[in-house]
Amino acid sequence: MSPTLSPTVRGKLSAMMFLQFFVWGAYFVTMGTYLLQGLHFTGTETAIAYSTMPWGAIVAPFVIGMIADRFFAAEKLLGVLHLVGAALLYWVSTVTTPGAFFWVLLLYALCYNPTLALVNAIAFNQMASPEKQFPAVRLFGTIGWIVAGLIVGWLKVEATATPILIATGASVAFGLFAFVLPHTPPKSLGHKVTVRDVLGLDALSLMKDRSFAIFVLGSLLICIPLAFYYNFTNPFLNERGMENAAAKQSLGQMSEVLFMLVMPFFFRRLGVKWMLIAGMAAWATRYLLFAFGNASELVFMYYLGILLHGICYDFFFVTGQIYVDKTAPKSIQASAQGFITLVTYGVGMLIGSWVSGPVVDRYARQAGEAVVHDWTAIWLWPASMAFVIILLFAFFFDGGKREPKAAA
Repeated sequence: MSPTLSPTVRGKLSAMMFLQFFVWGAYFVTMGTYLLQGLHFTGTETAIAYSTMPWGAIVAPFVIGMIADRFFAAEKLLGVLHLVGAALLYWVSTVTTPGAFFWVLLLYALCYNPTLALVNAIAFNQMASPEKQFPAVRLFGTIGWIVAGLIVGWLKVEATATPILIATGASVAFGLFAFVLPHTPPKSLGHKVTVRDVLGLDALSLMKDRSFAIFVLGSLLICIPLAFYYNFTNPFLNERGMENAAAKQSLGQMSEVLFMLVMPFFFRRLGVKWMLIAGMAAWATRYLLFAFGNASELVFMYYLGILLHGICYDFFFVTGQIYVDKTAPKSIQASAQGFITLVTYGVGMLIGSWVSGPVVDRYARQAGEAVVHDWTAIWLWPASMAFVIILLFAFFFDGGKREPKAAA
């Protein structure tokens, strides 16, 4: 393993990250608009469709831990999963009933979610200093998501199945490209892997520390209102009359890159506790901006809400990963990171999907042939939830000032 990546390897890894997140960003952002406006699903049916990704996040560790790490080279499994995923995405684009849409999309989520860990494994396997080399490669994933949003917005196809077809084509291309990625052999060949290993349950020992337990609970709870943003921002912006909403939402990923660069400055001055609270507060503020803005004279409030994504994501999720890394003993750091991912992107977002759909339906009404929503009332729900969670977190979380103990 070279201390520096060759231009060829760096180029392949960068293209891998670009395609990985292009596929996701191409269909995921605008799917809510397609389901609500194109297929006339209810808010609950739309949210249930979005719950497929959290379900995938819950199941994915079993695919990686029980199968991929023991039997298959990562790049080959990545290629197969994306090719099968492309077929499933095409099938999704033809489905028009809520029940069938959920089940086919769930099959796709079970294929896609494991690939998030696989691309990281492939990248890390080529890097002598991942902490220095990985961010520049991972940046292309964010660029891929941005480009996907710009293309979908430019084509003005947010209420159609076209974004799903774009993701299908990209998934085919990526599936074929994956077979020429650097070879990454199974890392657990010959080793028995248990369910406890896969779910990161060794990290449960950290729950004896009150701050870590509060951090885990706060992370789970804050992901409930977070689901409102991921599931319903695009249909909200389109219903309110914002032009090229998908393209404008990509400003959020641009701000994510900016705030990632300035994170060290804020981290030194704020520390873990206040970085996490700032991230939570940004989510609550974003919802208030969406609730009281409009697409004309107060459109700047929508833009501010989108641009807050950098603080929302970096200050909360990235700071949380850093806190876990500093708190967990070296021997269970990987388990701890897997556990917090399961809690947030899995369980928290799943509950959020179950909550957000009925709230959206509660404030829906028929206006001629269209269904419109009282978005002000809708956004006040996650804003209120976030503020309550912030108060509880600020009161009970002490910042994890105690030194982590060595593993027993």
